[in-house]
Amino acid sequence: MSILADVARIAGVSKSTASRALSGRGYVSTETRRRVETAAAELGYVVSSTAASLVTGRTRNVGVVIPYINRWYFAEVLEGIEKALIRSGYDLTLYRLSMDTELRRRVFDYFLVRKRVDAVIAVAIALSSHEVQMLQALGKPLAGIGGRIAGIPSLSIDDVETARLATEHLISLGHTRIMHVGGDQSEQMDFRVHSSRYDGFTRAVADAGLTLDDDFREAEFSVPGGYQVGLSLLGDPRQRPTAIFAGCDEIAIGIMIAARQLGISVPQDLSIIGIDNHPMAEMFGLTTLAQQPGSQGDRAVEFLIHQIENLDAPTPDEHVVLPTRLIVRQSTAARREP
Repeated sequence: MSILADVARIAGVSKSTASRALSGRGYVSTETRRRVETAAAELGYVVSSTAASLVTGRTRNVGVVIPYINRWYFAEVLEGIEKALIRSGYDLTLYRLSMDTELRRRVFDYFLVRKRVDAVIAVAIALSSHEVQMLQALGKPLAGIGGRIAGIPSLSIDDVETARLATEHLISLGHTRIMHVGGDQSEQMDFRVHSSRYDGFTRAVADAGLTLDDDFREAEFSVPGGYQVGLSLLGDPRQRPTAIFAGCDEIAIGIMIAARQLGISVPQDLSIIGIDNHPMAEMFGLTTLAQQPGSQGDRAVEFLIHQIENLDAPTPDEHVVLPTRLIVRQSTAARREP
């Protein structure tokens, strides 16, 4: 008797059902799949991925294209994607895209169009219409994270609105000397996150009737980036604002460390707010607009699995705007009168 037959016997199903459950070919209920996988694990039986691929035409592998892997937001998104894919029985292949257009062309024209992946998730990469059409023509489901991509399901937060809400929080506390410390406006990711957050900041300032002659400083999206800008900005009392909206929590934390080093009290002398709800935000008492990158990755996998299981259905062209939530901690307070 074959090992597969033993797996079927222990799971209480037919051999063909056990084969479908382990190969991913055909429908099997979640409970049945669980029993079969448990039985296979008990017997040490592992289905050949190569053989299953030949039968089904699927690799059970999803390609993820992403611009960074060493930044908190992207690492969290990747973790959410990986967990969701593992639950669904898929592997992950990572492709990091730089600003190099030739590298991007090679990734799309060589790796992704060949039968190495069943589907593609683009994280903060605005796929061109040609790239979308090319992958869809090959039957590869797609999902995007970070902004709207025409023709495929995608999701993001509203960076303009989130930045506006963060700035309005500072204005509501009576601050009129406010500055935005954010990403380089000339080096944008595909969905122009840096300029969108600056745009939200300026809209809130304008709506409040404020006029700011000096309202922006550029910083790398990291704690050291915020620290370096904090030292130069806060070291001169003549240019020092009473409140800062940081483009991300890591910048905000770096500024808080610089302020502490310079003897500036937060929030008595300086209020600071960020975006993300980074794991260190609570430890630093940082007020922030929370987003959930891990959940974004999980949701993108849901988009893909739905498409994989309904290949004959039209690709849903939808964009989901995810909410952010204001979390007020100790880093913001009412402006103190001079």
